[in-house]
Amino acid sequence: MISDALKMAVGTLTTVRVPAPEVIDRRVAGGAMVLAPLAVVPLAAVASSIVFLGELIGLPAFASAALALGAVALGSRGLHLDGLSDTADGLGASYDRARALEVMRRGDSGPTGIATLVLVLLVQVGALSGAISAGHGIAAAAIAVFAGRGVLSLCCARGVPSARPEGLGATVAGSVPVWVAAVVFAVLAGAAALTVPWWQGLLAVTLAYAAASALLARCVQRLGGVTGDVLGGCVEVAVAVALLALSF
Repeated sequence: MISDALKMAVGTLTTVRVPAPEVIDRRVAGGAMVLAPLAVVPLAAVASSIVFLGELIGLPAFASAALALGAVALGSRGLHLDGLSDTADGLGASYDRARALEVMRRGDSGPTGIATLVLVLLVQVGALSGAISAGHGIAAAAIAVFAGRGVLSLCCARGVPSARPEGLGATVAGSVPVWVAAVVFAVLAGAAALTVPWWQGLLAVTLAYAAASALLARCVQRLGGVTGDVLGGCVEVAVAVALLALSF
């Protein structure tokens, strides 16, 4: 089961080629959400390496940050950015739940989605450039990647419903025991506290989870639950907030 869960996590969240899982069920899907931070180790390594090389050759901090986050986006097929845009369009489309879900299902980006995407990316790049200037950009890039994917287990914790009867959201919604999601948070917060000043690492992961929780709560209230797009939106919001906490 762990092998299939890791294959699903890597295959879904990254462009790394892995064999297809032999079985995909709710147990495997839940395991994939728990193992999401492990699956994106290559993305974190690439982002941190770009920041390191940028510092080595004297690139402006903003350019290094943009290249690092761009590499992460390419390495995840832009999956979470697309989810953020669609979620913003859905939440801004109409107070009718069915209408909002239909807007999200179409997949094309409207003005609300585009504006949200641009603003969140600007925050991410600006905050990472601040972390680079503060001297801990390499660690900040990795922490943000891990924290962003760590919130997936929170978003798929028991009690969180699916907005639709089909799709990725229906497969993973409520598939992670609450205590397991709490362990993922504790591990990520502890690891972050060991790589930057302990209070800043703990703050970054905690605030990332808080921001994802706020967006998740709004989507459950407004849409009736989670979808694959909502999961992507929570990831990108968590990354932005984690980087903000590490930007000084």
